[in-house]
Amino acid sequence: MKNLLNYFKPHLPMMGLQFVIKFAGTIVELLLPWILSTLLDDVVPTGDLVRVYSWGGLMVLCALLALVGNVAANRMATGISRRITEKLRHDLFERTSYLSCRQADQFTIPSLISRLTTDTYHLHQMIDRMQRLGIRAPILLLGGILITLSLEPVLTLVLIGTLPLLAAVIWYVSRKGIPLFTATQSALDQMVRKVQENMDGVRVIKALSKTDYEKDRFDAINLQLIDREQRAGILMAVTNPAMNLMLNLGLALVVLAGAFRVDAGLTQPGKIIAFLSYFTIILNALMMVSRLFVIYSKGIASAQRIAETLYAPDDMLQGDSDPQPAEYHIEFDDVCFSYNKVQNNLNHVSFKLKQGETLGIIGPTGSGKSTLLNLMLRFYDPDSGEIRISGNRIAGLNAQKLRSKFGIVFQNDFLMADTIRENIDFGRSLSEHQIHTAARTAQVDFIAEKIGGFSGMLTEKGTNLSGGQKQRLLIARALAAAPEILLLDDCASALDYKTDAALRRALARDFRGTTAVIVAQRISSIMGADQILFLNEGNIIGCGTHQELLETCISYREIYEIQMGVM
Repeated sequence: MKNLLNYFKPHLPMMGLQFVIKFAGTIVELLLPWILSTLLDDVVPTGDLVRVYSWGGLMVLCALLALVGNVAANRMATGISRRITEKLRHDLFERTSYLSCRQADQFTIPSLISRLTTDTYHLHQMIDRMQRLGIRAPILLLGGILITLSLEPVLTLVLIGTLPLLAAVIWYVSRKGIPLFTATQSALDQMVRKVQENMDGVRVIKALSKTDYEKDRFDAINLQLIDREQRAGILMAVTNPAMNLMLNLGLALVVLAGAFRVDAGLTQPGKIIAFLSYFTIILNALMMVSRLFVIYSKGIASAQRIAETLYAPDDMLQGDSDPQPAEYHIEFDDVCFSYNKVQNNLNHVSFKLKQGETLGIIGPTGSGKSTLLNLMLRFYDPDSGEIRISGNRIAGLNAQKLRSKFGIVFQNDFLMADTIRENIDFGRSLSEHQIHTAARTAQVDFIAEKIGGFSGMLTEKGTNLSGGQKQRLLIARALAAAPEILLLDDCASALDYKTDAALRRALARDFRGTTAVIVAQRISSIMGADQILFLNEGNIIGCGTHQELLETCISYREIYEIQMGVM
């Protein structure tokens, strides 16, 4: 939380000027009832119209100055809060982008989305209102009390008597409110996650006629969010009626006591009118304070969540060493890894690949194939063992330099709502030759059939392409920058056997010096690899060439016979 104050430092001079303008405008506004009291009690009885008009003109001038001052200060406050939130949101997005995968798993993607949107909005509201109401309300409250003391000390005691009770209400509400709003934001995270799941899986939901089932699940989460919002809202709603009750009782007592004092000749009607005006000002100031505590409770709860993300410690140390010549390009040395630190997802994995060799990985679903690629990219660090690229431990390499060596196609990759060319280039400013070469190697022959060719537009997530077309376009993206290492994670599952074979021949021809790691479910996609790993429950149960595994690995041979129709 304290670190967030650094975002205010560049704006302190402007905030100071805004404070001065707001302070001056509010003080001028406080003078209006006092001027009215003087006008009614001292000026009007003299019958001097010049003095009456002069004091009336002074009231108009003060009203205009108060209006201009408050409007100017409010505009400045809005600008300051907007710039602070803009910088904060930018840094939060950047920090979110560089969170390790383990940290992203802990926060969860829906929660990170809420912190970037809802939480930054609440913090923006708090910064803005604190500059506006946070200055105005205390000045009106304290200034009103001081002026009423000078006008009518006896009546002011009635007002002051209600303040401790009001302070107790505000303290209790704010103390209970922050935890309630934190719980509300957690429930909002769950709702965002459910909406995200339903949006991503809308076709499956419709295909399986599970719309009503998903509506019931969403309703349960939505009701939980509503319940928490209601509890927080009911608590915060206590402040307004409690303050209104106490202050209006006080106002009634003031009117009653004032009437007796005027009748006894102890005060003048103008002072009573001015006192009632100040009482109204004080009442409004306390209403502002109550609203501030609601905004403050939301803002502090959101600020804590933002700071938790923004200042999350780097859990992956990085070096900046340059790769050195080595016999092997990729080495896994007795690597063990677990996502939940309870049961290993990979157990004692070891293999070595020379430059230009191809490693095929096959095995049942959940056997650790994609996990192995995640470790190679250093999305996660292994619990034990070492991973080396060109003889250097990947933990000693700069993450950007490390990942620039890879071309990768994930199982669940994405396409942007942009041109085909931009989807292949992906912001890397590649040449036309590189893009066309990659497209040719990846068998992206369908581009010629698209309106506009490489300038043809894709819809979000590439929904105007077939599954096989998406996969080939993603492979072209991975190949376009001529990577040292190519990682293909089950990215040919939608290709027919003819296109798959053509793709493998093109890779062998055009990217002969590229080290490739291919995760596949089809043995035909990896049977030409220099080395094949058969994984099962995180363990290597077979390692060797295609022919060696047919002879030594029963599970591999069974899959081969089923897929190839060999009985």
